Amino acid sequence: MFVREDSIKISTVHEGSGGDVTLNDALRPHLSSELSLELAEYSRKGTVMLTFGGGRPVVMIVAGVHGNEIPPQVAAVRLSEQLLSMDIRGTVHVIPFAAPWATMKNSRWFTGHDLNRSASIRGSVTNSIFRRACEMGVDALADFHSTAPGSKPGVEGVFCSEEPEHESMEIARYITSRTSSKLLCYEKASSHYRGALEDECNLAGIPSVTCEVLSENGVVREGSDGRSLLQMRLFLKYMGILS
Repeated sequence: MFVREDSIKISTVHEGSGGDVTLNDALRPHLSSELSLELAEYSRKGTVMLTFGGGRPVVMIVAGVHGNEIPPQVAAVRLSEQLLSMDIRGTVHVIPFAAPWATMKNSRWFTGHDLNRSASIRGSVTNSIFRRACEMGVDALADFHSTAPGSKPGVEGVFCSEEPEHESMEIARYITSRTSSKLLCYEKASSHYRGALEDECNLAGIPSVTCEVLSENGVVREGSDGRSLLQMRLFLKYMGILS
C-alpha cells in the first residue's frame, strides 16, 4: 500500500489484471488530472483501489467490471478527484478500473470471462474484490455499469434484491427516488444467475446494488458519466458519507 501526501491510500486488490487504460480512446480525454494519471500508471500492474477518509461507515464503489462500459469508469475517476476536497464521514474505497486490461482493450471480457458472472470463482478479479470487501468489513458496496440501448436491461436503473439483505432494496429505492433510474429488484440475490459482484456481497451480508446508466458500449454518451456520478453521490449520501 502507498500513502500519498494528501492521505489517499493506494493499494492493489488484484495483480495480473493490469493494462494501460490511457490507450482507450473514449476514456483517455477524461484522464488529465494528476490523480487520474497517477491512477492510470498504477493500473498498469493490476486492479487498484483508492481509499479516502477513515472510520465508519465503510463503503466500496466499483466501476469497470466490464471494460467497455466507459461512463461509470469516468465517473469513478471524477468522484475520486472530488473526494480530495470533500468533508466526508467514514471511509470510501473506490476501484475505478476493475480490470484495466479489459478497459485498455475496450472489451467486456477479461481472459475470456464475464467478470460479472465470476465473483464466486476464487482467483477471479471480482472474487478478489469481493474478498477484500469482506476482509475490510465493508458496510455496503455499489457496482456501477452502463447498458447499451436494446441490451439488458437497456434502461438506466438500479438492481437490488429483497433477500437476504433487505437494505439492498432500500439503497436502490433511495437512488431511484431521486433520479430517473428504474428500480430493478429481484426477490432473492443470485436467483437469476450466479457470480454477480452485487449478489455475492448480498449473500455474504454486505448490502449491495448494481447501478446502470444508458450508453453505447465503448463510448461515453453525452451526460451518461454525469448520471453515473450522480448515482455514486446518492449512494454515499444514503450511507451518511456525504451530507
